[in-house]
Amino acid sequence: MLKKFKDLSEREILALAIASEEEDGRIYAEFADALRESYPATAQMFEGMREEEAGHRDRLIEMFRQRFGEHIPLIRRENVKGFIRRNPTWLLRPLGVNVARKQAEVMELEAERFYQKAIARSTDASTRELLNKLADEERKHTRTAGNLEETLLTQTAKAAEDASHKKLFLLQIVQPGLAGLMDGSVSTLAPLFAAAFATHNSWDAFRVGLAASLGAGISMGFAESLSDDGSLTGRGSPWIRGAATGLMTTAGGLGHTLPFLLGNFHVATLIAIAVVCVELAAIAYIRHRYMDTPFLQASFQVIVGGFLVFLTGYLIGSS
Repeated sequence: MLKKFKDLSEREILALAIASEEEDGRIYAEFADALRESYPATAQMFEGMREEEAGHRDRLIEMFRQRFGEHIPLIRRENVKGFIRRNPTWLLRPLGVNVARKQAEVMELEAERFYQKAIARSTDASTRELLNKLADEERKHTRTAGNLEETLLTQTAKAAEDASHKKLFLLQIVQPGLAGLMDGSVSTLAPLFAAAFATHNSWDAFRVGLAASLGAGISMGFAESLSDDGSLTGRGSPWIRGAATGLMTTAGGLGHTLPFLLGNFHVATLIAIAVVCVELAAIAYIRHRYMDTPFLQASFQVIVGGFLVFLTGYLIGSS
């Protein structure tokens, strides 16, 4: 059963403060460890914050010994009502640098509020003095973190971390999404236009295109998510990659399938062909923008591949 903060004794409040500072220090250490490879300057910042939390803990332990002896009762945040439940973001791999910084900000605000409430519950002068000092330090901690960031995150370090962040974005989102968009936009051309030119019926063509798009999305999504778990390649969560691939594959196929909802077959076919051209141009641009592929080379590769698949569907449907 959770205990209300107002029902805690001064002994329990000090024990809770000690446990909280220990937990915060361990979390900052986890942040530093998780970010050290990709974001070394930010990792050093969190290491500095861990050292500050260790100093707070040592001062609280000394005060506890002076007043209540050696035995510190086990009481944690989760045993007391009113504390924010923390999602264990520090366990995520790869850990987002912005997620870690936001979590640290919330932790410091919570610590400041805790010490302010603890001061009101304390009657011992020396304890109140210590709690006031810690509250002031927690209040300044955000500023301290900002100073550490300014000191450690130089322009060179920031540029390196931004490049690393871009690389992770490419590996985790852009590459899987681009692969899905290319597969959906190109591979569904043959069955869609084969059905269209074989039946000259918009509704039949739409159903074939819809089935091909959804089937390709499911297939590509599972193939990407099962390809590797990201632990060695650094490509992030397999489920995120699989979702990005599957959704973009389906979107790529639906783009030139939706025009066949129109009743007029010839108008629907012309619009679908125009959409295909836009899709192929978009793929070429994305490859140029994010994959550093020369635009003309990317355009040639995508357009030739798309034309061959379209021609395959046309020839089969017209035979």
